[in-house]
Amino acid sequence: MNFSAPPAPRNAVLFDLDGTIIRSHDGIIESIHAVLRDMGHEPDLSIDLTWVVGPPLRDLLAHILAHYGDDRVDEAMERYRRHYEGGGMRKSPLFDGMRHVIESLHATGTRLFVATSKPRYLARKILHLRDLSQYFDGLSGARADDSGAEKPELIAALLREHDVARNHALMIGDRRFDITGAHANHVRALGVLWGYGGRDELIAAGADALVSQPDELLEAIDTQFRLMAKHAA
Repeated sequence: MNFSAPPAPRNAVLFDLDGTIIRSHDGIIESIHAVLRDMGHEPDLSIDLTWVVGPPLRDLLAHILAHYGDDRVDEAMERYRRHYEGGGMRKSPLFDGMRHVIESLHATGTRLFVATSKPRYLARKILHLRDLSQYFDGLSGARADDSGAEKPELIAALLREHDVARNHALMIGDRRFDITGAHANHVRALGVLWGYGGRDELIAAGADALVSQPDELLEAIDTQFRLMAKHAA
């Protein structure tokens, strides 16, 4: 009787969405300012809101409302969804070069996934809007009410549901949440510098390497998978 070896696991790349694939800052900030005006506050334009791209929605809205002495987080979340889905999400173009990265990885047979703190249904809409859905094997995101948005749990669910081997997986993201979420699942993580976290944040989070521009990403991904293969040998 002949026995054949099981097929070798395919490499998998897990992408964050906001700040990694899409330039989402303007649409998010515009939606937050609209929420504040709806709730009777004049947005303080002196406050740097770059940091809001990445954290779970409830946490960031609670923090912003506290600046105005307001604790109506549930109402703010509902208003934010309406503003963002009504226009904000359409102001989220792809970062230059990211379509080429995604298409190139897909062409090599690499499995591609999205792990985002955005609700799954919104992330799907954005991928469809940017004509990217066909390149991804799966998506892990928050529930429709924005619960379940923590990166460690999102990545764990993706690995489990899609039978992704940790030693054949690599997370790509621009915020500390992406790096620490990957490491909590024993997955290597690349930090990208074109998003909203910055070099210091990503280094402090323990990123396995940093990438300055999308045109450097394919080489950096290849290097990480080579390191994985060498350590497994």
